[in-house]
Amino acid sequence: MPQTLYVNPATGNDTATGSQSTPFKTITKALQQIQPDTTIQLAPGNYNAASGEIFPLQVPSGVTILGNEGTKGSGILVEGSGAYTSPTLALQNITFLLANNTAIRGITVTNLAKRGTAAWIESTAPTVANCTFTKCNREGVLATGTANPTILNNVCFDNGGNGISITRDCAGELRGNSCKKTGYGISIDGNATTKVVDNTMAENRFGMSISVEAKPVLRNNRIENNEEYGLAVTGNATPDLGKSSQDPGGNIFRNNGKLDILNVTKNTLVSFGNQLGGTKVSGSINIDGTVVAGGTTGGTTGGTTGGTTGGTTGGTTGGTTGGTTGGTTGGTTGGTTGGTTDGTTDGTTDGTTEETTPAFSDIQNHWAKQFIEALFAQGMISGFKDGTFKPDDKMTRAQYAALLVKAFNPGAKKAAENFTDVPVNFWGYNAIQQAYRGGFVAGFPNKIFKPNDNVQRVQVIVSLVNGLGLAVADANALNFYTDKAAIPEYAKDEVVTASKKRIVVNYPNVKQLHPTMAATRGEVAALIYQALVDAKRMSAINS
Repeated sequence: MPQTLYVNPATGNDTATGSQSTPFKTITKALQQIQPDTTIQLAPGNYNAASGEIFPLQVPSGVTILGNEGTKGSGILVEGSGAYTSPTLALQNITFLLANNTAIRGITVTNLAKRGTAAWIESTAPTVANCTFTKCNREGVLATGTANPTILNNVCFDNGGNGISITRDCAGELRGNSCKKTGYGISIDGNATTKVVDNTMAENRFGMSISVEAKPVLRNNRIENNEEYGLAVTGNATPDLGKSSQDPGGNIFRNNGKLDILNVTKNTLVSFGNQLGGTKVSGSINIDGTVVAGGTTGGTTGGTTGGTTGGTTGGTTGGTTGGTTGGTTGGTTGGTTGGTTDGTTDGTTDGTTEETTPAFSDIQNHWAKQFIEALFAQGMISGFKDGTFKPDDKMTRAQYAALLVKAFNPGAKKAAENFTDVPVNFWGYNAIQQAYRGGFVAGFPNKIFKPNDNVQRVQVIVSLVNGLGLAVADANALNFYTDKAAIPEYAKDEVVTASKKRIVVNYPNVKQLHPTMAATRGEVAALIYQALVDAKRMSAINS
């Protein structure tokens, strides 16, 4: 028999009956009293640890959490986080865990915890409708495994990573959602085949990312006014953007800062019946029957094409799970999706270079090619004016600090330091200060930073482990390396941690760390990428 339990954080009491006149105080208590076909009706108010909630809130099958769908949960705020070990994505910080045939409707959810996700869907088929997800550290909703969710008419804004993330072998449908002011509005990777219909992705860093082997179907979406790319397609992804004039996409791409569509896969994307508002596309795209290879598309629906200018044929940027690349030495499964980065595209050089197309002329046979192209697609690194990346050139400490800021955008953990050799007018001053305050880099005695010295491989490893706050103990881990005696004493714990987390990349000999050698641009790209995989912001590259 259907039942309704009532919860009011202001007037309720967990010793009450949960009726409309004597409500419970917490959702946690109501979840302990459920039976099949239960609705938990939430009154306006704040539901958090201070009010007695215990997170994550695990919603069993047949239960609906209901607020006010008409206002999309305005004034009904669930804020909190708890640890959850995902079978597919390891340890996570989440607010809700949704089982099969559950629903959350008409509530606002915030998760401020590091890598915090509001609603987690693990191989189940729930409904998430008319909710607001805001100020989550990573994303509003994440679906993984073999999930088949229905995600309808939600508002996702001002989240740290993505609005909605779909990964692994998910299907399901995203319909009528608004994703704004985040890193990626919607991010889809793995082997996902999700239907994405009637959504708005606007005012984000990137409107939408589709990567790895994903094959989502996009219909009647608005992807507009995003800072950089409207749609970025990487790895071996092949989204359905409209198959023919009889099955048009109906998507609107317009006013995106750099490109409406960036394709750095080896595939030719097919786009029928979409509106491309005069900005550029990059990569091979068949627009209404005409293949455009990296040029500018003019006009609107109907496929008038402007002159093509060259072509980009980026390599793959993703794998599926696991995967050691160029000699990684630990163990992590492929991560999830996107994230947000800040800064401009000259940050990995000396301030004088410019962004180029992803098809750098000197990396096509380079071992770090996939790492480089993946970071380029995220706007984290750039090349040189002559179309090269120079992957075997050394990287200075200032250039490395700039890349850290782009990749991780660290917040301040300590006060600034006035390094005597980094004047305010130095091109990398701001990046060095942000990386230093965020705990990613350190200086030397006498308040010097040595910005133009080459960064060592071991310094990169220590930097990533300390900056990300990682720690793993294994007394035997260093025995893997034939040159372990060369590892500085101060760095041994960090090398152990980075090795166990598969951040370390050694090429060509996986057992030689070369800790004190200057790191090359390609090596740094690989190390940064692996750290992003561990942070669940990138999918592991299979090679």
